[in-house]
Amino acid sequence: MFSIGLTGGIGSGKSTVADRFAAHGVPLVDTDLIAHQVTAPGGVAMPLIASEFGDAFVAANGALDRAKMRELVFADDTAKARLEAIVHPLIRAETERQRHAAGGPYHIVVVPLLVESGNWSDRVTRVLVVDCPVETQIARVIRRNGFTHEQVLAIIAKQATREARLAAADDIVTNDETSTLESLTSEVDALHSRYLQFASV
Repeated sequence: MFSIGLTGGIGSGKSTVADRFAAHGVPLVDTDLIAHQVTAPGGVAMPLIASEFGDAFVAANGALDRAKMRELVFADDTAKARLEAIVHPLIRAETERQRHAAGGPYHIVVVPLLVESGNWSDRVTRVLVVDCPVETQIARVIRRNGFTHEQVLAIIAKQATREARLAAADDIVTNDETSTLESLTSEVDALHSRYLQFASV
């Protein structure tokens, strides 16, 4: 099962790259989307989260109160570990289900925290990193999310360093301040052609 693990820091442009592969008909398994599904209203993680953290972390609609939980886990590594112990096995099970159901010559697993999550490099055939300077990440996230400079720095500090991601990469897509949608599209299209060749061997 030929597969690509797609990763990159916050604001790197992972979604744009993933969408371009999807335009070629490549199946995507998005672990972030799965994480949202398991913590949505009626999500399988919600009774466990309510039991572990209390109803205060459940929003009025029954979903995870993300802002409140984000505040807690950023301040308390123990709380982060408790949350991950609940959601990570559920995310992994659904990810594997979707991977085995995926058709096509190859599929892509979008994993924002691939480098941080231990054994992903053993579970995919190749690792593709979307790369840009930290300053570009900060500017994009402030523009996109309205976060403060300090909030973005705090998020980046919890992620793998740019150097660690690049060290884990088999392939790299550059999406810095000089990149255009056309140049990004061209890079992804070239990789798609290579991956089709690899998958056919």
